[in-house]
Amino acid sequence: MRLNNLRAEEGSRPDRVRLGRGIGSTLGKTSGKGHKGQKARAGGYHKVGFEGGQMPLQRRLPKVGFNSPMKPFSAEVRLSDVARLEGEVTIAALKDAGLVASNAKRVKIINTGVIAKALTVKGVAVTAGAKAAIEQAGGKVEA
Repeated sequence: MRLNNLRAEEGSRPDRVRLGRGIGSTLGKTSGKGHKGQKARAGGYHKVGFEGGQMPLQRRLPKVGFNSPMKPFSAEVRLSDVARLEGEVTIAALKDAGLVASNAKRVKIINTGVIAKALTVKGVAVTAGAKAAIEQAGGKVEA
């Protein structure tokens, strides 16, 4: 058996309806399009959401949400990832370690994971939980 030899079982698929083939076909003359009007014409249709000139729904509803222009330049780093670094933790150090994208301008350390060694964090934003964990491990956070 080959894919190009496959055929549907005889009678399993109904024949397509032939439009405009006389009154006996039930779809003769106007072919189910009714009389006149835009929908009866060849090529006569409108864009999706068109409401006959009435203000369409997508324009009547209020705009919601916000796309921050700073989003691609912001990054988050887990506390457990920061624990792998040595010495001072800065944005440059995080970029060098590959933990943050090279175009990141703002970085924030979040409290996910554990940290056991003392680190000094400079110029990086830190959540309250992450700051407590760093200080508990003997490190310090500088603005």
